[in-house]
Parts: sequence; structure tokens; C-alpha cells
Amino acid sequence: MAEHDSDREDREPEEKGVPIDEEAAWAAIVAGYGEEPADPPGARPFRSIEDLALPDPEPAGGKGDETKIEPAKPPKPLGSSISFAPGVGPRDYTAPEPSEEDFDEGDEGHFVPPEPPPLPTADTTARFAWLGMIGGPLLLLLAVVFGWDMTWWLTTLGVGGFLGGCATLVVRMKTDDDGDDPGRGAVV
Repeated sequence: MAEHDSDREDREPEEKGVPIDEEAAWAAIVAGYGEEPADPPGARPFRSIEDLALPDPEPAGGKGDETKIEPAKPPKPLGSSISFAPGVGPRDYTAPEPSEEDFDEGDEGHFVPPEPPPLPTADTTARFAWLGMIGGPLLLLLAVVFGWDMTWWLTTLGVGGFLGGCATLVVRMKTDDDGDDPGRGAVV
């Protein structure tokens, strides 16, 4: 506290020859207590949230015509909520189906993609590889959930099935290097 006061003494206006009347300063503060300070120039008055959508009030004599006095207009409502009957509303609109008369010569019509080819049938080795890869961790998860004893054969079957299935699927993956690609570039 003493250090703070010593620093303030260097900045006091008494050194400049201007005495401070503390009693008068405190009296001015107490006299102004509870009063709202004046708005700075150019500030707009406070408006509540209900009045924000309404136009700004014109200051007195703002248009330069003091002779014309307009009567106060009642404020407009901010808006309303629109209620729709059940099953009727803006999201229930469906576009009409296009007919042949809607298209002219420039239109190509509606595109219908071709039916995708069927999935290739998996051989027995691939099926067992997928069974081991998915079934191994699933077996271990069931053992933990149901509280089975983690015997050596259960652990070997779960971990071995997963690793064996992954290894089988990776080894059997087809590569793009079939020999009929002439160098990965455009052929001229």
C-alpha cells in the first residue's frame, strides 16, 4: 500500500500548481449519485426488443419543416405466427410429375441410370476369411460380455481367426498390374 501511494505522489497534479479540493469532488459525486448521465452527441435513444423492427423515430424538427405536425401512428405489430392444419404446410408440397409435353427438342428427357451389375459371388476361401476376420473379435467380445473364462483355445480362436482372415484377404487382393496397361499414360 505504501509503494502504491508513493507511485501516485509522482503523478499528483499538486506538483503542477493545481490544488485538488477533495471535499468539492466528493460533493459533486454524491450530488450526481443516481442520476443518469447525459447521452453523448449522436447517440440514439434506447429501444426495447419489441420496438427494434419498427422504424427509427424522427427527432423533433428533423425534416426541417416545423409547421407540419404529424399525428402519432399506432405501432405496427412485429409479425405473426402462421398456423397450418395438420398435414398441410409448406413442406407437404410435392412437385408435379413431368410429362412429355413439358420437354422440347433441346431437352434430353429424364435420365434413368442403368441397373448396377450384381455383386460377384465369393468363393469358399473368401467367405471363411471374412468369417474369421469378423467372427474372431466378436467371439472375444461375447466372452467378455458373458464372463466366460478366457481359455487358451478361446483366445487362439479369436485372435488367430482375426489375423488369419486379414492375412488371407490381403494376399488374395487383386492388383492393377495385370500387364495390359501400356505405361500409365496416354497412348498416341
